[in-house]
Amino acid sequence: MRNETPPVGCDGAWRLKMKNEAKVATLNATAAQTTDMSLVGILGAAALGMALLFAAGFAQASVMHDTAHDQRHAMAFPCH
Repeated sequence: MRNETPPVGCDGAWRLKMKNEAKVATLNATAAQTTDMSLVGILGAAALGMALLFAAGFAQASVMHDTAHDQRHAMAFPCH
């Protein structure tokens, strides 16, 4: 750290204040990014869920049954 002289009439408290302000600014930026990423995840999950419901609602019963049956085989789960 550089050896800076405090402004005239100030003690070393100004340096501590500047460090605290930098920490608060960093925390605020991190909180905003976390909120944005949480919102992206929530909206993505909602869109995927709606797409699955839409596809399942218009699919024929035999197609859904065959898809579930094939998925069980793919996961090595005994189904018969």
